[in-house]
This record gives sequence, structure tokens and C-alpha cells, in this order.
Amino acid sequence: MVNISIVSGWLPVLMVCVTVAVLLLAFDWRNGGWRRQLRVGVPVAVGVTGVVALVLEAGSLVPSDFPWTAFVWCFLFLLAVCAAVLGWHGSGVGRRSAAAAAVVLTFVVAAGTVNQQSDSYPTLGRLVSLDPENVVETPKLAEIRSQVAATGKLPDQGVVFMATIPPTVSHFATRPAYVYLPPAWFAEVRPVLPTLVLLPGEPGSAADWSGAGDADNTADAFARSHHGVAPIIVMPDPNGLETVDSECVNSRFGNAETYLAVDVPAYARSRLAASTAPGSLAIGGLSAGGTCSVMLALRHPSVYPTFASYSGFASPQYQETSLAVTIDTLFDGSEEQFAAHDPVQILRSGQFDGLAGWFEVGNQDVDPLEATHNLQPEALRAGITTCVLVRPGGHDFDLWSQALEDSFPWLAWRLGLIPEPNHEPATCETP
Repeated sequence: MVNISIVSGWLPVLMVCVTVAVLLLAFDWRNGGWRRQLRVGVPVAVGVTGVVALVLEAGSLVPSDFPWTAFVWCFLFLLAVCAAVLGWHGSGVGRRSAAAAAVVLTFVVAAGTVNQQSDSYPTLGRLVSLDPENVVETPKLAEIRSQVAATGKLPDQGVVFMATIPPTVSHFATRPAYVYLPPAWFAEVRPVLPTLVLLPGEPGSAADWSGAGDADNTADAFARSHHGVAPIIVMPDPNGLETVDSECVNSRFGNAETYLAVDVPAYARSRLAASTAPGSLAIGGLSAGGTCSVMLALRHPSVYPTFASYSGFASPQYQETSLAVTIDTLFDGSEEQFAAHDPVQILRSGQFDGLAGWFEVGNQDVDPLEATHNLQPEALRAGITTCVLVRPGGHDFDLWSQALEDSFPWLAWRLGLIPEPNHEPATCETP
């Protein structure tokens, strides 16, 4: 049940059908009360929905591809509220129950249409809990190491635990991160392991990659083929407590860029005994996190010489609003600061020999697909080795989990764990 999709398939269709049927039952068809319910409810619902739409549009508070069906269901939700209020007096238990259910169901479906666009909660399990599966408490780490010391046998799979990454330099107020440790991390003689930093999208959470993104299972599969060895994966929260979308830059919302470029690598190396060798850090991300990954690698090439963008956009875009709102909100109105964080402009003005980037996107994902077609040639001209893969799919976790699996051997090679793979599903080019 927890793996049933709530963004596609039979369940959303069933919810819509049930909701429409229950809404119809909320009206007083037998005694003619439905005329008053509609006569009052329709104008109220139209008016309020219209005002909400205008305010959201005027304030650039919704992305350009915000689903119009959300406004339809907003109208139906308000109509259900009016029908319940106007028809409550004198109604029996049956119609009152239907009216109450209609209010709840129309609200749920309205929220579901927004979720279908963002794909923040792809399954029932994801809706119930944001936490990844199989998370262990930190004392368990010492217990596993003791078991390995006693038996001489590595665990069959890695573990994920919740961590607080100290914002020592950035002072960035952020939510907890998640960390994946491969089986080899628990060995008596621990190998020196590199670090892969994975960023979520917006809206999103640090749990996304270990949850719907399936990162720990992908890493476990790799480790099983490499004697328990895989990168340490750090999955931080790039947005913090002040905003849902930092775009990974230092702004009035906090020093997200410094946190990701300084504090996160320092935590991996000091607390997790990760490798400090040059090239031992890579960064990747989905959607807005992909945009962040490219930007952070270009601005901090000595920290992140390898990056992966899965359905990333071309430039920072605050909550998918306009360029003007992005510049005003994140860069205090400075076009120069925006340009300094815009991958397109950075690539056109610099040379980045030694960097390498993986771009993967779905063929139905219009904006990220265009961004990939624009960024990859610019990256190649700027001296960056690039790998590009366009897969069937859209802007969702089906694509992103597969993208991580596709790129994982390449990332492991770039991080120094394995020899260069003989074959990549992507088309890779060297300047």
C-alpha cells in the first residue's frame, strides 16, 4: 500500500470520481434546496477563487506552470463549503455526512493537483512519513562496528542516519541532514572513502534522496559489487529554516552557499573520516538541486570538481517565479550578484579545465530539457568533460532515482573508487 502512486495511475482517478459523487450528494436535490445552494455558492466560489488567483499571480507566488486544475478544485472546495453551510439546517445525517466529506475530499484533491505538479509526495508512504526507511540511531553505528570486529564480516547493506551538520562557518540555521554509510565504513581497517553530496529540489527535504530517490539502495547495489565499498552520501537540507527555496546562495535567508561549500565538506571529513584528497568530493541534485550542483561546482571547483544535474534548470529561480523576483529576493536587487551565480553566465566568462559534469533529464520535461541543451555545450566549451543522457520521462522521482543509478559508476570513478567504466548509458565528451 505504501508504494501506491498518488500522482498517477488509478488512485488519483478514483479520488476524483469519488469526490465528484460525494459532492453531488451534498446538495438538497429532493426538496429543491439545491437552487439556493448553487445560487449563493457559485458566485461566492467564483469570486473567492478569482481573487486568490489574481493575488497569487500579481505577487508571483506560484510558478508559471502552476496547474489550472488547482483553481478548479479550489472553486469546488468553496462550493462544497457553501453547500454544507446552506444545506446543514434541516438535513439528515446522510446528507450532512456527505457535505462534510465533500469539503474534506475537494480540499484533498485540490492539494493533490499541486502535488502532481511538484511530485513532492509521489506515494502514500511518502505522504505518511518524510523520513527515509531503515534510518538508524547514531548509537547503532558503534554497535555495527563492534559486530564487524567480533565477526570479521561486513554488514550486508549500508545504513542511513539523521545528522546535524554544524554550521561552523556559515551559521546557517538548517534542518537535520541524512547520511548514508556504506558497509565498508564499518570495517576494522576502514578504507578512505570519498563523499557524494546529494541535494533535493524545491519543494523538498533532506530525506528525499534516501526516500523516493532510492539513493541508499543504489549505493548498496554498487557496494555489493565492490566488496562493500561505495561513497559516503551526505544529504543536507539546502534551504534552512528561513525559506523553502534558498537556491543555495548566501542571501537574507542565510548563508546556504557557505554551508554547502564549507561546512558540509568539513563535516564529512572531520566527523565521518571521509577522504581529504583532491577530487574526493562530488555534488549532485534533482530539479532546483541540480541547478545548485552546477552553480556550486562552478563557483567552488576545488571543492566540487565533479557534479551531476538531474532535471536541473539553467539559472537560479526563486520558487519558480520571475527573474526580477529572483534577483530582488535572493540578490538584494543586484544583477551583478545574480550573474555571479548564474551557470550560463559563469560558463561563458570562465574556463574550468578538470571539471566534469553529468546531465540527465526526461524528454517530457520541457524547461530542464532546454536547460540541458543550453548548458552542456557551454560547459564543453569551458573545458568541462560532460556526459548527457535524455531518458523517456518527466519531472519526477522515477526519473531521478534512475538518473542516480545511471550516473553512479561514473561518479564513483570520478571520486577515485573504481577504474573508468567501459560503458556509460550517457554520451560523454571531453573538450
